[in-house]
Amino acid sequence: MSPDLILAIRLQDLDQRIADLQKEISALPKHIVHIETALDQHTRRLEADRAALAANQNDRRKMEGDIQLQEQKVSKLRDQMLGAKTNEQYKAFQSEIEYCQKEIRAAEDRILDLMSESEPLERNVKAAEAALNRERAHVAAEKKAAEERTAAHRGTVERLQSERGQITSSMAKTLYADYERIRRKWRGSTAVADATEGRCGACQIVLRPQLYQELRTRDDVVMCESCGRILYYNPPVAVDEDMGPRPGPAASV
Repeated sequence: MSPDLILAIRLQDLDQRIADLQKEISALPKHIVHIETALDQHTRRLEADRAALAANQNDRRKMEGDIQLQEQKVSKLRDQMLGAKTNEQYKAFQSEIEYCQKEIRAAEDRILDLMSESEPLERNVKAAEAALNRERAHVAAEKKAAEERTAAHRGTVERLQSERGQITSSMAKTLYADYERIRRKWRGSTAVADATEGRCGACQIVLRPQLYQELRTRDDVVMCESCGRILYYNPPVAVDEDMGPRPGPAASV
């Protein structure tokens, strides 16, 4: 394999790593917006529960105030009833007292209903407050981690970009131009493809035997006749070949 082709393969690996890091850098703000939006929704839900609980408590206080007024009215009516001079006046006072007592019972029943309604509201508010505190801490930790990851990724991208510059300055200009042209054509996808199995590793088209033979035996740049990608041949190393010659059989004594 030619040195320029080796550089092209390294360049593609760098570009893929840079693209992955830049993709994550771009995704982190969206992730933060997502968790902050969820936090805002949960905050509004808690505020609604608090408002419902406050309204319930206000209604209870109003009912309790109404009961107090009616009880005061009953007390005054009873005092006035003692001074009734006719049976009609007595019955009138008695009727008003009964009406006030009816209003008191209705208010007491309403207070019981409100107390029953307030119990789940109070539980919801307490649970939501605890959950919201945990969520706020989680969001703060996520934001801090995202900032740290972004800074680290940007540092890595800067280092990889520097390494990329060293590689491109060492590559043949024509090969680098072909590499960039193919990347643009395939929108940042693979520009250099493995064809060791006799087919383009990108588009999976089987190579012509003559083209495959050229790829295996020559150092010239070979491109896929279907997709136009730069091809390389990188056969696996046999285990036996890698281990070297085996020792011969032991001589008999």
